[in-house]
Amino acid sequence: MISTRLLPVACLLLSSLAGLAVTPVVAEETVGKILEKAKSLVDVDDSRAPGTTASGEPIVDPMRDMQSNAIKKQSAPWGHWGSNPKKYSTWTNHSNRMVPLYTFGFTLNELRERGSLYSNPGRMREHFGRVDEKTLNPNANYHDQVDVHDLQMAAAKAGKRHVILMVFDGMDWPTTRAAALYHNQSNRYDTGRGTGLLFQDYRGVKTDFAFIVTTPFSSGTKYDVNSQTVTAPNSESTGGFSAEHGGAKPWHEQSRREYVIGQDRLVPHTVADSAATATSLMAGVKTYNGSINVLPDGSHAVPVAQKLQADGFKVGAVTSVPVSHATPAASYANNVIRQDYQDISRDLVGLPSSSHRNDPLPGLDLLIGGGWGEGTGEDKSQGDNFMEGNKYFHESDRDALKKAYAEGKPHSYVLVERTEGRPGADVLQEATEKAIAEDTRLMGYFGTKGGHLPFQTADGNFNPTFDVKGTERYTQADVVENPTLSDMTQSALQFLSAPKKGADERSKFWLLVEAGDVDWANHANNLDSSIGAVLSGDKAFATIVNWVEENEAWDDTAVFVTSDHGHFLVIENVDAISNAAQKAAAANR
Repeated sequence: MISTRLLPVACLLLSSLAGLAVTPVVAEETVGKILEKAKSLVDVDDSRAPGTTASGEPIVDPMRDMQSNAIKKQSAPWGHWGSNPKKYSTWTNHSNRMVPLYTFGFTLNELRERGSLYSNPGRMREHFGRVDEKTLNPNANYHDQVDVHDLQMAAAKAGKRHVILMVFDGMDWPTTRAAALYHNQSNRYDTGRGTGLLFQDYRGVKTDFAFIVTTPFSSGTKYDVNSQTVTAPNSESTGGFSAEHGGAKPWHEQSRREYVIGQDRLVPHTVADSAATATSLMAGVKTYNGSINVLPDGSHAVPVAQKLQADGFKVGAVTSVPVSHATPAASYANNVIRQDYQDISRDLVGLPSSSHRNDPLPGLDLLIGGGWGEGTGEDKSQGDNFMEGNKYFHESDRDALKKAYAEGKPHSYVLVERTEGRPGADVLQEATEKAIAEDTRLMGYFGTKGGHLPFQTADGNFNPTFDVKGTERYTQADVVENPTLSDMTQSALQFLSAPKKGADERSKFWLLVEAGDVDWANHANNLDSSIGAVLSGDKAFATIVNWVEENEAWDDTAVFVTSDHGHFLVIENVDAISNAAQKAAAANR
């Protein structure tokens, strides 16, 4: 019933390179060894047909073939991951590329009037504790992730009753462009906001656009996960962004240079991780890599959801990856390290945790995502209180939620999980209606092996081909028994907006929607899956727009669409991607 992972080529795939003093040459050699092993195994992997048309003919999927061939040959004329155009994969980690920010129902006018953080020495000192001469730019017209927090709070202060943050994890400008190239079946832009995807084109309400910097405060710190303390506070920031080295606009980037992956010896700005960046997006502070709303001095930051919940908003988070992964974690929890999944999940649902032992957080009103079925016997990164079993959200904690619900306790959750033989969209919808009718909270727990939803590929199927991490295969049950991100988003909007007991108007709410599979695909250097993940996320955005329009709620709604960090995809031949889509469309009619 659960998908299996083939090609166990490597366990980590350079997951720590960004935090180490590794030269580009060493990085290439390391990935090269991984790919050599992959090349020796790929011939046994790709034998199955990706699917058939309604008439029974095999589906033609040139994008899948492009990805497969790039791994087999270890090179591709149309592009590469990393700075070496002769090798398809030399970088599997994050980058310091700027990422896009799209706003709907709320403009960036006040942000522009205030000016860029990077042109203001006072604000730089506030967030970094210093003014880095390579980062200070009097002409900067880009902004920072901490501004996204400020925008959300400003929207609520301005009277917006529905504040929605959508994060495409790992989606930088080239990743967005690749998805648009495929969707458009042509090259329609090479600068700016872009066109083709709904979040690029939607004009049903006032909309705005900018680029934001993703740099953290520092690469990490020493901490004690058991006591939840920072044991050696690091006051020295290594974050920053040089427009001279990284490009004042994403399309001005010098892709052969190593700056954006933290490998420039003269300007070694730290590359961000998803925990530090999500903390910036949702708490408005700079912190160390790995932190979930904990500052470098060990004190707790307060994210938007906690603030707005105290002001009467319902708050919720949905994600296509495990519910206690970095981005959904930072929506509400506090923890010195992102890998303390079980304690993070306790924060998310209001149970006592290692960081809130005696005074638990109230808990999110809604939480829907992955992590289901993932068991392990040991995980030292989670501390002494780790419990054997599901590492993301332990069975005993889910039992505690069920018990509280059965006893009719206040703020209890209707808990729904992946159910054998039942469509995930149906079981989630039933639970949503039940939670609304009973005036309780709602949690949905789904996933396949690895804890995430099935990866959609560029053509809309669920048949990813091999990459530097291996290959995922799904049964029909894996696809049917899980809701899509769009399904999750629909349930979240329906539940969170439902009037409170005795009220007539829609409830105020804050919602995080994370398309987390973009990041997983980019780490794997799988462009086919990356495009599919962006397109899947765009469907979730369409769900948001449809809900707002159906409820005539744009006067009350602000939507912010962004990313937490970039990767290092370099597209050398844009026509190859659009042509692949054209061929697929023509052949599969």
